[in-house]
Amino acid sequence: MRLLIVEDSEELAQLLANGLKSAGYDSDVLLTASDARAALSTTRYAAVILDLGLPDGDGLSILREIRQRDDPTPVLVLTARGSVDDRVGGLRSGADDYLVKPFAFEELVARLAALLRRPGQLLGSSLSVSNLVFDTESRQVYIDDQPQLFSAREAAVLELLMRRQGRVVPKRLVEDHLFGLADDVASNAVEVYVHRLRKQLADRGAKVQIHTMRGVGYLIAEEK
Repeated sequence: MRLLIVEDSEELAQLLANGLKSAGYDSDVLLTASDARAALSTTRYAAVILDLGLPDGDGLSILREIRQRDDPTPVLVLTARGSVDDRVGGLRSGADDYLVKPFAFEELVARLAALLRRPGQLLGSSLSVSNLVFDTESRQVYIDDQPQLFSAREAAVLELLMRRQGRVVPKRLVEDHLFGLADDVASNAVEVYVHRLRKQLADRGAKVQIHTMRGVGYLIAEEK
């Protein structure tokens, strides 16, 4: 699951990214409003953590633009602006949550998880298809109740497919989910990870199939 962190303090942004990585979230980090706009125009994120005091603009303008194009991506505002008027203004502009600096990192993670559990979002505490279970809180995969070990990106592909079980997941969405803006991505990278995942699931007795819908994407379903 990939997040976008928009924060003008590079040190804080990297601390957030590192901490969220430990919590199971990959992040792209951007320091300016213009870079954030460019990223949001080309990449789909599970959620955005948005500072308001950016060097080239107000984060509220980015938030309003997101909502004006009917983009439902959850946005958590993370800012030093802590007055009641600031908080109300942020929420009325389309923020899903508002957290004031300084903050406890554990609270940030809890608020983010709560946003992603809301109706219409894709996060549940447990995902299952047949005898395959993915615990989204512990990041543990089970087959027939036995814990299984997968690489971080294999697990990321599996999680994305299981969140949309029975539906085709476009290849571009898988790519956005796996790789950051700075990653050098080979043209067949997604196919490689899907192939590895498919083989490991079969070898370990998972009663599921990952179908390739050529020219479209991938779909996971119970084995027939």
